[in-house]
Amino acid sequence: MLVKLNNVWAKYDKEIVLEDVNLTINEGDYIGVIGPNGGGKTTLIKLILGVKSAFKGTIEYGNPCSDARPCVTTRYPNIGYLPQQNNIDKMFPINIEDVVYSGLITEGATSNFRVQKKLSQENFEHLLNKMNLYDIRKKALGTLSGGQIQKTLLCRALISKPDLLLLDEPNTYIDKESEFELYNYLIKESGIKALLLVSHDLGTISSYIKTIACVNKTLVYHDSNVITEDIIHSYNCPIQLISHGEIPHSVLKKH
Repeated sequence: MLVKLNNVWAKYDKEIVLEDVNLTINEGDYIGVIGPNGGGKTTLIKLILGVKSAFKGTIEYGNPCSDARPCVTTRYPNIGYLPQQNNIDKMFPINIEDVVYSGLITEGATSNFRVQKKLSQENFEHLLNKMNLYDIRKKALGTLSGGQIQKTLLCRALISKPDLLLLDEPNTYIDKESEFELYNYLIKESGIKALLLVSHDLGTISSYIKTIACVNKTLVYHDSNVITEDIIHSYNCPIQLISHGEIPHSVLKKH
């Protein structure tokens, strides 16, 4: 077990945005999170990151298990996070290299940052070369395209080799070819042990996730990546369905 939410409620001021949420994230889980705007998807991520507190319920943390390292619940797992770009100050005077290495900074760990940076140099070079950013690593964030910023933030999320990776709309600002390469890299090469992926583009992510969590104030968990009528009804609004076949196409439910 990496993260477990037990009957969690969250609110802003007096407005309840999530109620009675239960979710367990284990090693090997690749969970797609879908739901309408304002339904609580980003709040769910904030709760897992610990940047927002639940006013009811509990959140437990564990670690990946192995023969050499049994499961424990005493250490906060290493979590990587790719935020939505609209939460990023693109004019802040910082370059690609510094943004990526900032992913090594954790609370109480600034004293050994230089050591961590040196130990992560090989991974830094690998990530930036993979994302075609190494040759421009000294460029300022504000001079980059939307796609380059997105890739920079992804490298930041991966620099610490996280156990769990949280992605909030990762396909924003990148083209379809880059999107395909991104998901293939995350699943096959990145070494992450679990993934929580928020997206509106269920047709694209369905090939890369194993299960689906529908978040619309409450959370409905589906132990499959197949879209069913149950998922449609859990939205309480029309959603886009993707039909896979020789010619992929989409069907929008009548509304």
